[in-house]
Amino acid sequence: MENREIELEIAKINERNKRVEADKAWETSFTRRLILSFGIYILALVLLISIGSQDPVVSALLPMFGFIISTLSIPHIKAFWLKSYKK
Repeated sequence: MENREIELEIAKINERNKRVEADKAWETSFTRRLILSFGIYILALVLLISIGSQDPVVSALLPMFGFIISTLSIPHIKAFWLKSYKK
């Protein structure tokens, strides 16, 4: 391989790494959690209203908080799993 080809390959790898890092940052971002939480709340609210549930505004908070709690606990569960997986 020529030097120019090697430099192009390195540039491609660096660009890919930047995209992967950005994707990972998005996956763990507060903004993503907030958007998904709001979406879950709206969907639960619509469902609860459509079935005639009592106090759907408050009841729709349960799945939203469940999602938030799960996103906060997943990193800890993942770390534990990885530790036991490596053994």
